[in-house]
Amino acid sequence: MARPNSKLPDRSVQISCSRCRTQLLRYRKGGNGALVKCFIERITEDNTQEPGICPGCGSQFGRQTLIRGVPALKMVGGKVRVK
Repeated sequence: MARPNSKLPDRSVQISCSRCRTQLLRYRKGGNGALVKCFIERITEDNTQEPGICPGCGSQFGRQTLIRGVPALKMVGGKVRVK
């Protein structure tokens, strides 16, 4: 499979915890669909100490994985809000 496009998308979104509303990430998202995965190279601002763990409430919102050979966070359904 092909790698994700190296040119960053124009649209930037804020990702926050759906439980405690703590801002987690600022991410350059491409496409119109739901947020299923976040490629690490597209994260512009990271407010977490541990990848995939909310610093406010400690709940796990994502898992580290490789998608198409590129490091990414696979989101757990319903754990994050995108604005």
